[in-house]
Amino acid sequence: MNFKEMIDNMSPEVYASLKQAVELGKWPNGVRLTPEQKELSLQAVITYDYSNKSETERVGYINTEVHSGCDSKQSTAEHETIKWVDNSTKGNN
Repeated sequence: MNFKEMIDNMSPEVYASLKQAVELGKWPNGVRLTPEQKELSLQAVITYDYSNKSETERVGYINTEVHSGCDSKQSTAEHETIKWVDNSTKGNN
C-alpha cells in the first residue's frame, strides 16, 4: 500500500489523532514525535485535508477577504514593503 492509498483508507478518528499529535508535538500516550514522525504526520494531515475537505476547511487556510472589524478597506492580501534597519553593528568596534 502506498502513501496515497493509506490516506484514502484513513478513518476520521485516525486523522484527528494525527492532527492533534502534530499540534501538540506528542502522541496521545505522551511520547514526543521525532522530526521524521512530525513531517510524515503533517504530510498525512495535509493530504487527507486535500482529499476530504473544502479549501476553507483545510489546515493552513488563510482567509484573505477584508474583515468587517478592520479599519482598512484594503484586502489583507495587499501589503506594503517594510525596510528593516539594523544599527546594532555600527560603532561597536
